[in-house]
Order: sequence, then C-alpha cells, then structure tokens
Amino acid sequence: MLAQHRSEEPASERESWELDDVADREELRSRFGMLLQELRVILPGVQILSAFLLTAAFSQRFDKLDVWGRRAYGLALMASIISVTCFLAPTMLHRVGDRKARARRLSWSVLLLLAGVMFLGIALISSWWGVARLAFGADIAWWMTIPLIVVMVGLWIVLPLALRALGDRPRVRAVPEQHRSRPAR
Repeated sequence: MLAQHRSEEPASERESWELDDVADREELRSRFGMLLQELRVILPGVQILSAFLLTAAFSQRFDKLDVWGRRAYGLALMASIISVTCFLAPTMLHRVGDRKARARRLSWSVLLLLAGVMFLGIALISSWWGVARLAFGADIAWWMTIPLIVVMVGLWIVLPLALRALGDRPRVRAVPEQHRSRPAR
C-alpha cells in the first residue's frame, strides 16, 4: 500500500530514487539543477579553506606545532581535500554519467553532497581546534570546539531531520486578527 501511495504523490514529493528516468525527466532535471546551484555556493568556501590549509605548512609558526597540532592539521587538510572532491563529483556525474540514468545520478550526487558536508565539518572542527589550541591552550580549545560541534550537528543534522519528520504540517500559528498591528494613521 505504501508503494502505491508513494507513486500517486506528485514527483516533487517523492525521493529521487523513486522517480522514473523518463516519466519524471523534468523533475529530475530541476532537482539536479538545484543541487548544482547549491554546489556553486558551497565550493568556493571549501576551496579557500583547502588553499589556506595547503599554505599553512609553509608559515613560520608551523614548526612550533606539536604532535597533536600536526595531527589536527593533517586531518583538516585531508578532510578539506576529500570534501572538495565530493563536491566536484556531481559535476562529473552530470557531464560524464549515463544520460538515461537520471535518478541514479541524482541519488549519488545527493549522497556525495552529504559526504562532502560531513568532511567539511571534520575539516572545520579539526582546523578550529588546532588554531584554538595553539592560541589558547588545549583546555580552552576544547571549550571552544564543543559548542561548534553542537551547532553543526544541530543545524546540519537535527534541524533538517526534524523538518523532514514534520513534513507539510504547519508549526507557526497565525496571529489572530485582533492581535495584528494596525498601520499608523
């Protein structure tokens, strides 16, 4: 019954892997276009982070990093480069992938986008911790990093999943007519 109910939903309400490559062609194209737009927004920031991390090893203070500082740096560098790679992969799927496998390309692209965001989070957290540790010491670095982790998990995981669980149910109550502010006369 669920499968029958899902197929009756409009294409815009279904998951990408549920869409038909031929019948839902326009919906798939639209979604892929939106995904590529999202990547155009994300990618420059990740590339700047990666470029900064690539040049940080040549700075004068890099030699002052201890083992944990170098590990944090290495993790941040590796995660940022993997993030860039994940964010670029949907473009390659779009250009080189099988043109008739639209739903599969879109599903893989969404997974790659999510993987890229995960690696970006690792890069941001580890670079933040490394810089905070160098500037303020290990104890303060943890006190500065834990709130960042909480905010990232909240905004990047909890909020989207909560909104997905709510679906189309409105949560904001309309303001009753008698409580609306009236324009000044």
